[in-house]
Amino acid sequence: MTTASQLADGVLDQRTLGRTGARVLPVSLGGEGILRTTGRAKEAVPVILEALALGVRYCDTAPAYQQSQDYYGQAFRSAGPGARDGVFLASKTHERRRDRALRLLDDSLRRLGTDRLDLWQMHDLRQLDELDVLFGPNGAIEAARQAQADGRIRFIGLTGHHDPAVLVEAMRRFPFDSVLVALNPADPRYRPFAPTVIAEARRQGMGVVGMKVMAAGPLLREAGAPELIRYAASIADTVIVGCSTIAEVRENLGVARGFVPMAEADRRALEARIAPRASAYDTFKG
Repeated sequence: MTTASQLADGVLDQRTLGRTGARVLPVSLGGEGILRTTGRAKEAVPVILEALALGVRYCDTAPAYQQSQDYYGQAFRSAGPGARDGVFLASKTHERRRDRALRLLDDSLRRLGTDRLDLWQMHDLRQLDELDVLFGPNGAIEAARQAQADGRIRFIGLTGHHDPAVLVEAMRRFPFDSVLVALNPADPRYRPFAPTVIAEARRQGMGVVGMKVMAAGPLLREAGAPELIRYAASIADTVIVGCSTIAEVRENLGVARGFVPMAEADRRALEARIAPRASAYDTFKG
């Protein structure tokens, strides 16, 4: 198991998160795992504090993740002055209307104990008709523009794991700064995100964040967490991983120490190994 001292002694690879200019590690802290719970601050806050101590750069959360935002707020207060400023803090909105989205944003800021988000994302886009609301009069994009103008947010992103066509269409309609997308070796089987959403994001200079790198757990039947993280982090700028224990934080962030991208031939071999059972690992797609 990777120890804190080993991580501190190692060289942590850093990349640039697209046009945001933010410097991030190949591995970042997701807002799920123990963080997507209620009433378990005694377990969740130490996980966040360990990630902060080990130099995590990007922290993910969302209003939909139960008390995840509250845990982050408590962790930042516990870690002391400067803790929140030391990370690129990303949250989301599942609201598609302007006024509701702004109310949700203000609640997120309150719970996180901060006056701004580094990244605010349109959360879990699934249907094309959602985009008509999002980009229409009094839609959430108006909220994002307003919040960006008044300093409540710095950058605007989008997320999804259902249908790449919806994300590509959203990216056609608005110059998002980043995309958070599902990415694991089962991706090529059905509605692949890598050759569609990620390719378009790269064309536009957007930051790319990977999620579901272990398919929420089942993919660990096929490969170890370090191999799956390394696969996805070789394609994305960073990957977010939900953790349940301090040991998991250390193991996952340990992949960032002396990170060497997985060669394309090795990625293809891993995809081929998983392909016969890939349908078990992409059930989150439409």
